[in-house]
Amino acid sequence: MGYEEEIKKPRIEINKLNEEIVEKITQRVEVAKEVVKIKNKYGKSIFDKSREEKVLEQVKDLAIKYKISPENIERIFKEIIALCKKVEEDIEGKRLKVAFQGEKGAYSEEAIFQFFGNSVETLPCKDLKETFKSVEERKADFAMVPVENSLEGSITQTYDLLLDSKLKVWGEINLKIIHCLIANPETKLENVKRVYSHPQALGQCKYFLEKLKCELIPTYDTAGSVKMIKENKLLDSAAIASSRAAKIYGMKILLEGIEDNSNNFTRFFVLSQKDYEPTGKDKTSIIFSLKHKPGTLFSALKVFADKKINLTKIESRPTRQNPWEYNFYLDFEGHREDKICKEALEKLEEYAIFVKILGSYPKAK
Repeated sequence: MGYEEEIKKPRIEINKLNEEIVEKITQRVEVAKEVVKIKNKYGKSIFDKSREEKVLEQVKDLAIKYKISPENIERIFKEIIALCKKVEEDIEGKRLKVAFQGEKGAYSEEAIFQFFGNSVETLPCKDLKETFKSVEERKADFAMVPVENSLEGSITQTYDLLLDSKLKVWGEINLKIIHCLIANPETKLENVKRVYSHPQALGQCKYFLEKLKCELIPTYDTAGSVKMIKENKLLDSAAIASSRAAKIYGMKILLEGIEDNSNNFTRFFVLSQKDYEPTGKDKTSIIFSLKHKPGTLFSALKVFADKKINLTKIESRPTRQNPWEYNFYLDFEGHREDKICKEALEKLEEYAIFVKILGSYPKAK
């Protein structure tokens, strides 16, 4: 028996299996349509992050059971979920719209696609204030905003805007940041005299930039810097941004991974008109201010210790009203509707001048 004859049988079997796989995916899409009808009936959003994560965990467990790569199966099912979501959005007659600060290719936009999938529509905004406003005025369904970086610390403007806004924290994502030095296709590394980028990105590449010995020019956005040096044809300049930004604007990556520390992550909040329903694996973010009495901060934090509630972050920011007065930003594990969290928040009111719940949301992986 020759090669062609021997391989014919398994190929026929593969073709048959391919047809069955496509048939099953089609059936899954039809069931997804039924899900949309039920969600619409009860006024629920078609996007359910916690449900998607449960599905991905289920298929990864099945992959282990059948001794196939869980990571590969997860990637395949992310695409299947995205396909179903696209069908669901077509039924509703609109795509999910998510606002972010910066230009196309910004890290915030990358966080959007990682959190929501590739089927969403993104809305670039010139600054964080406009990003908040776009959701407040219902021009977008959600906003993706950075809150802290593992190397550079908190994004203070985001926290200041959260204090004044009625928006709620609906979700969070931790995005690994890989910085690239990007230039026009004709530019060589030795010709670079100026580097443009957001101040945070410049700070995260400090040691690399010291060796490069170039003029550093802060801008409002990483991807916006790439767009600017392209539009102005600056052949002696480069920008620090993501590889995706280089691809979008047709630019050249001179060097990749130029950040000083490879353990570089930015935490983002997903903002909405309301926060997320309890999932059992939640976090809550609050702001509070305390009375000027000895031991009040200790008493406030003891409220959570007594309930065995784990605090994941605490930070102070000036109130902007009186000198040396501070608001405290606190993250803790649990949902504001959980019994022990409710009790803790009620007890906190005894020591606080005010307490504002920013939102409860599923914990990021």
